[in-house]
Amino acid sequence: MIDALRTIGLDIGVSDGGQTITVNNPATPTTSAAQHDPHSLFIANSGTTIRFLTAALSAAGGRYKLHGVPRMHERPIGDLVDAIAPIIDGKIEAESANGCPPVVIDSAGWQAGEIQVGGSVSSQYLSGLMMAAPIGSAPAHSGPAQSGPARTTRIAVTGELVSRPYVDMTAKVIESFGGKVTTVTSGLAADQSIAFDIASSGNTDGYGYRGLDYAIEPDASAASYFWAAAAISGGSVTVTGLTHAAMQGDVGFVDVLKRMGCKVDEDDNGITVTGRPLRGVDIDMNAISDTVQTLAVVALFADGPTRVRGVAHNRFKETDRIGDLACELKKLGATVTEHEDGLTITPPVDGTKGLTGAVLETYHDHRMAMSLSLAGLRIAGVKIKNPSCTAKTYPEYFADLEKLIGRSHHWSREA
Repeated sequence: MIDALRTIGLDIGVSDGGQTITVNNPATPTTSAAQHDPHSLFIANSGTTIRFLTAALSAAGGRYKLHGVPRMHERPIGDLVDAIAPIIDGKIEAESANGCPPVVIDSAGWQAGEIQVGGSVSSQYLSGLMMAAPIGSAPAHSGPAQSGPARTTRIAVTGELVSRPYVDMTAKVIESFGGKVTTVTSGLAADQSIAFDIASSGNTDGYGYRGLDYAIEPDASAASYFWAAAAISGGSVTVTGLTHAAMQGDVGFVDVLKRMGCKVDEDDNGITVTGRPLRGVDIDMNAISDTVQTLAVVALFADGPTRVRGVAHNRFKETDRIGDLACELKKLGATVTEHEDGLTITPPVDGTKGLTGAVLETYHDHRMAMSLSLAGLRIAGVKIKNPSCTAKTYPEYFADLEKLIGRSHHWSREA
């Protein structure tokens, strides 16, 4: 994301070992639609980056080609492109088959109009459009330091909306930076479940937002691995800086662990999970779908099967997080049944005695690597291929896991 934004001319400074990022808009944007050659932006396999930039750059204006690794060109983005096409002043196209990247944009910004987007594949389509709306509706978003009345952009969701907590978090962030978000639940078309009316404040630097210092919460999705470590090992882990007051829905992962039998304690400083004998659960994880892989590994050590529901969209992530996850869990000795909206994990009848070590594929998916590694807390001989893929979101994951358990992992050429 940082490399892409630098490519189009933003001044981004990174300090404090990556913990502080300073973003400065150029005095004169380099995103003019009149530029001769498109900016070529390599997105690797980051679905978040390509979804958010597709929306934002189409609203800002300019010529771009967003592309990535081969897997990225198999990940559908057609619903987002189709949502933008009616309101873009220009053209937008997904070049690969079935509406997949590369995405080519030739834009002079957004025109007035309502955007409709499906909510069932990824909430990031909606979040990307929401964050782009103040840019697209700003009074002179193509130039700095101007003010005036801003128009409102309505974004309507058709069908089911997945991962709603992330959408609520998006709205709060937009408002922190000067945007205005109004949630609409009545007077909608029959196929629309919810809509958002979004505008810039009209008092920004011409890009639709105002600058400020912003403190980012600790990553609740990453915290899930350490809470899960407590559940699997029978130990106790406290993650500081996160409580149920956090904006992130993935804090709700601790509630699932509580249903499975863990003890959960919370105070103003954080949440502590203490492992107890585990039981299988039947759980809808639509709102916390990024923690499905984490829970699946916990389920290996439970008494009875665990049924995960509501996550059909997980098949369209960095990898197929239902089918590929099932494949790796089976290697460890579990019985796994795939469903249209999730999976059922049944541990061996003789408990941990029936679980066995294995060399596990990660499919270049950071969450596969981090979650599957937890199986090694109780099962000997677990080996994780391509562990460096955790660098995508958590470069220090294995180092932090070492600190937690008090022993090191071992690098192996075999894995």
